[in-house]
Amino acid sequence: MTTHGEILVYQTDDGTVRLDVRLQDETVWLTQALMAELFGTTQQNISSHLGNIYDEKELLPEATHKKFLLVRQEGTRGVQRDVDHYNLDAIISVGYRVKSKVATRFRIWATERLKEYIVKGFTMDDERLRNPPGPGAPIPDYFDELLERIRDIRASERRMYLRVREIFAMAADYDPGDKETLRFFRVIQNKLHFAATGKTAAELIQSRAKAELPNAGSVSKHAADEHAAGEYEEFSLRRREYKEIQGAKDYLRHIEDILRSEKTEDE
Repeated sequence: MTTHGEILVYQTDDGTVRLDVRLQDETVWLTQALMAELFGTTQQNISSHLGNIYDEKELLPEATHKKFLLVRQEGTRGVQRDVDHYNLDAIISVGYRVKSKVATRFRIWATERLKEYIVKGFTMDDERLRNPPGPGAPIPDYFDELLERIRDIRASERRMYLRVREIFAMAADYDPGDKETLRFFRVIQNKLHFAATGKTAAELIQSRAKAELPNAGSVSKHAADEHAAGEYEEFSLRRREYKEIQGAKDYLRHIEDILRSEKTEDE
């Protein structure tokens, strides 16, 4: 469509609405004419919607509008002129206002993505992630960023202990009200803290409690915690796959092995 990126809304044979975007510097710049072509409407209609978007302060013109020099054919001559272009933010806003079949498909697609985000807390373009751009492509690949964010989430203390509880619940002798269960979680927490810092949870609280620091000096992520929790999860998945019956002591013994191996690697 243009040298400043491409965008396409379409419906597949099975009725699924897809949106394909070819980014240039992490956005797309389209003229009013190209937006009219994209959404199946007139340029006058696009211009009217853009005017309303800026009048209502939904978007700022200086953040979403640029002039690019284009060569236009006027009669028999090619004439260079500055032509207004609008970025992805403006294109999306226009898509929510235009009344056309293509714009309706766009809104269906956008609503599905928004609903998935609200319900699940995330939304993903699986097809794009399966087929990343090749080396040297102008389209950025954010897969490494995705992995880093997942690692960060997995390393959160609340997420890690929730996963440990879920795994422990698979033990044959699991009893949520039993004193042994409560003891197990206290032991696991202390072992993970000690593996990461050389101190128990109580010792960490005492050493870090400083009123002048943010959150009184508390922290919640440790690299060793993350690695041990990941190894522990893999162990549980393998045991479940082979349908072996295990008790709480099996889990406790194995996580001790993991932490011992962590200590050996560090020495």
